[in-house]
Amino acid sequence: MPEEYDNTNSGALFKNNQKEKDNQPDMSGVLNVEGTEYRVAAWSNESKKGAKYLSLKLTEKGEWSKKEEEEADDDAPF
Repeated sequence: MPEEYDNTNSGALFKNNQKEKDNQPDMSGVLNVEGTEYRVAAWSNESKKGAKYLSLKLTEKGEWSKKEEEEADDDAPF
């Protein structure tokens, strides 16, 4: 039986291939911080000076909708 992976203090973002509206994130995933799981949503942006950056939003797992939780479980590599 393979060893269970310790995903504490790690996470992953995946491209949102089903994005239909600008307010939907470009990427999303799961982040574990000291044992608490968060959904991470990321949007690609560009500053007024032309610098590209990602804006992020974290939502604690208990605040997710059922659909978001199922999608995160499907995408998480750990």
